[in-house]
Amino acid sequence: MKSTQFLLIPLAFGLLTSLAQAKRDSSSSVGPSLPTPDEIVKRVGLTQKLDAQVPLDLAFRDETGKTVRLGQYFGTKPVMLILIQYRCRMLCSEEMNTLTQSLKELDFSIGKQFNLITVTIDARETPELAAAKKKSYLQEYGRPGAAAGWHFLTGDGSSIEKLASAVGFRFAYDAQTDQFAHPDGVIILTPQGKVARYFFRLEYPPQGLKFGLMEAANNKIGSPLDAVALLCYHYNPATGRYDLAYMALLRGVAIATVLILAASIIVMKRRERRPNPDLGSSAVQGEA
Repeated sequence: MKSTQFLLIPLAFGLLTSLAQAKRDSSSSVGPSLPTPDEIVKRVGLTQKLDAQVPLDLAFRDETGKTVRLGQYFGTKPVMLILIQYRCRMLCSEEMNTLTQSLKELDFSIGKQFNLITVTIDARETPELAAAKKKSYLQEYGRPGAAAGWHFLTGDGSSIEKLASAVGFRFAYDAQTDQFAHPDGVIILTPQGKVARYFFRLEYPPQGLKFGLMEAANNKIGSPLDAVALLCYHYNPATGRYDLAYMALLRGVAIATVLILAASIIVMKRRERRPNPDLGSSAVQGEA
């Protein structure tokens, strides 16, 4: 009896192993296995494509459901672009909240000095959802006239992919969470639709956004003092920031110092050459 029991143990183990293998084989025969989180992460990233042209003929739908061409938002003003998933429960909300707060501190206004385009990367999302998002963020932004310059777009997979590829924005769908893995990034485009600047790592400082918009507009927006301030900073693509350009600042200080010294010397020379009225009157009195 004991020998029979010991004999059944390896038989049962072998049967379980065979069933497990059969299950694995049957599941693999149904279709490709889902990508692992590590595989999804490898597909995600943001590659800076400075001076790349965005395809302006791409078709999208605005928040009212109307079909629009991307190019109709370009031509006269720089454009700020952000790609998100409207239903995203994690990064997108943080990204939009960070950007909105920076925009509230920025002394340029949406619809006046620049336009802002928010595009979903999820082709399943609807204009109704885009309209709800627009209403919410406009209320948070709180500036009059912004509705005409802030656009929330939806589109088909082809248009989304082409736009994302043009600006170096790589994302991937995660079926297990029904969400899109993607990088964060605010992209500034010229009025002609060329990529000018990137801001990422959830760091969208108002001053940096302002400088980026000014450069994208070829200094056609902003005050003369803003243009002078911009001379002291340079854009670092590696960090997506405007850093103080120490050498440029030193050169500016040196030039200003030389000009001040030169002006002082010229004033002193002119004073030396100018006749002294007191000496002239003294001489006349002496002759008298």
